[in-house]
Amino acid sequence: MKSNLRPAFVLLTTLTLVCGVLYPFAITGIGQILFADKVTGSLVLRDGQPVGSMLIGQAFSSSGYFWGRPSATGPMPNNAASSGGSNLGPTNPAQIDALKTRIDALRTADPGNTTRLPVDLVTASASGLDPEISLAAAYYQAGRIARARQLTTEEVRGMIDKRGEPQYFGFFGEPRVNVLTLNLALDQRR
Repeated sequence: MKSNLRPAFVLLTTLTLVCGVLYPFAITGIGQILFADKVTGSLVLRDGQPVGSMLIGQAFSSSGYFWGRPSATGPMPNNAASSGGSNLGPTNPAQIDALKTRIDALRTADPGNTTRLPVDLVTASASGLDPEISLAAAYYQAGRIARARQLTTEEVRGMIDKRGEPQYFGFFGEPRVNVLTLNLALDQRR
């Protein structure tokens, strides 16, 4: 029995050092060198102060800002410590009520907008943290934002076009735009 304990202890110690210390340090070092902005959370700075992350959505509620996808995280929206969807099915009464509330809020915020509502403005994502919306969702909001900021709709749509991103790898997903990037651009137009 004693002869089996020593090799087991050496193996445990070796694997702990390799997998628990050396590997994490090596991967962190490689990440810092190759993807420095991503490893630090893709923070967006304004005047040297962090105002958000390119990776985590934020709740904007003013009529002069783009609104992102609803968040299913609790107890507060876009809570990165509580990432996850609601897991409510499409026929769940709570899900139906949430959708009706979101649709009503969007219609109330922009009553003259008869454009079809993009689905990503009323449904939460699986993570509850999406920082991006579809171009259709951004275009849907352009009129409301233009009126609130005394801009033309064409100016707002131009800002969307300028910051829009194509599909991943040219075929996966749909064109999208980062909400924080758009809202910061709106603030710079003052």
